[in-house]
Amino acid sequence: MIGAIGEAVKPQPKAQKQPMHLKILLPTEVFADQPDVRSIAAETNLGSLGLLEHRLDCVAALAPGLLTYTTEAGPVYLAVDEGVLVKTGSDVLISVRHAFGGTDLSQLHDEVKRRFLKLDQEERTVRDMVAKWRAALSALRGTAT
Repeated sequence: MIGAIGEAVKPQPKAQKQPMHLKILLPTEVFADQPDVRSIAAETNLGSLGLLEHRLDCVAALAPGLLTYTTEAGPVYLAVDEGVLVKTGSDVLISVRHAFGGTDLSQLHDEVKRRFLKLDQEERTVRDMVAKWRAALSALRGTAT
C-alpha cells in the first residue's frame, strides 16, 4: 500500500474481538455489571438493535421491551423500561428507569404483567389524588373570590 505522501504503509492487523463489558444502571443502583458479553439485542423506537464485539461506537434511545445479552453461560433476558444505550469501545452502558429479568421467558412475562398491573394501580391512585387536590383548590379559589 502507498501512503498519502508516497511512502509504504504497512497494513494494520485486524483488531482482536474483545468481549463487551455491560453495565446496566437504574436510578438507585447498578442492576448488572457483566463482563465477557458476546452479544446484546435491544428494542429502540426505530426497531431492534443488535450489538456484537466489533460493532462501532453508538448511542441509542431504548424503548420499553425485551433486552437480551449473551455470555458464555447462555442468554439472559431482561424486561427494561425506556432508557439510553451507549457503546464506547468494548464498554456498553445502559441506563433505564426499571429493569428485571432472568433466564426463563415465561416467568419474565408473568413478572411484567404483575408489575404493570401494580404500576397501573399506583397511577390511578395518584390521578385520583391530583383530581381531589384540583377540586379542593378550585373550591378554595371559588370562596376566596
